[in-house]
Amino acid sequence: MDLMTVTAAATRELGSELYEKFGGSGVIALVGSLGAGKTQLTIGLCEAAGVAEHVSSPTFGIVHEYPGKNGKVCHFDFYRLKNELELWDIGWQEYLDGGALLVVEWADRFPSVFPDNTHWVKLEHCGEEARRIRLKAGRGVLP
Repeated sequence: MDLMTVTAAATRELGSELYEKFGGSGVIALVGSLGAGKTQLTIGLCEAAGVAEHVSSPTFGIVHEYPGKNGKVCHFDFYRLKNELELWDIGWQEYLDGGALLVVEWADRFPSVFPDNTHWVKLEHCGEEARRIRLKAGRGVLP
């Protein structure tokens, strides 16, 4: 499924809609270049989960955990990870088993670590603020 957003606010709103559609648990794998809107989409997901605190990309911390009124959101950024072993060392399996919503930026770096029921979201620039957003459920990165 392909969607379009024309502003950062619209990308955040789509994140809120996806939270309602996918529910408060599972895995959402985000793919896209720098500035494609991955964090904006995550902010919308967190808003829908009832997260009160400021949401930012966890580039240097690898994961931020956000408790929300409607459930916990764990926001990952795989950009700085060198290999899958680093991911397992930070407790990836425990996160998968923990019942929270896992949102992963740069998910295409290690696609084999995702479960079969992962929701893949690819964000692409289509102008200054416009984004083409492709959705796919199941195993494997979007082309």
